[in-house]
Amino acid sequence: MTDGNGLPLAATLTAGQTHESTQIEALLAGVRIGRRRRPRRLAGDKGYSYPRVRRLLWSRGVKPVIPRRRDQVGKRGRPACFEHDSYRRRNAVERCVGWLKGERRVGTRHDKLATRFFGFVQLAMIKLLLKRLRNTT
Repeated sequence: MTDGNGLPLAATLTAGQTHESTQIEALLAGVRIGRRRRPRRLAGDKGYSYPRVRRLLWSRGVKPVIPRRRDQVGKRGRPACFEHDSYRRRNAVERCVGWLKGERRVGTRHDKLATRFFGFVQLAMIKLLLKRLRNTT
């Protein structure tokens, strides 16, 4: 999970066959933005377009900015409206993931143990945060 500027906020590691939408609760629990405990909006791709995910977000006061899949279109064959401008900013997540994969040890996954690999993912996230902090000062 990243903020709107592409800075990493939280990450989880799962088995390869686990769907990413099952980790939304763990990611939200790991995020703290200033005094707020959770973000105001959460943009995700169609992989997060499940009623369970939408209910979870609404119950926590987070507005979902997730396009609906084709099999979930509403009446008259049109998908429900969502904020296109907020969704366009989702590319910050893709850029952050691309940068993390650019780190050789994370991109190629040399480590056999998941704990060791996740440690290097966290180190890469810290490196990105420090790089951004250095560039702003």
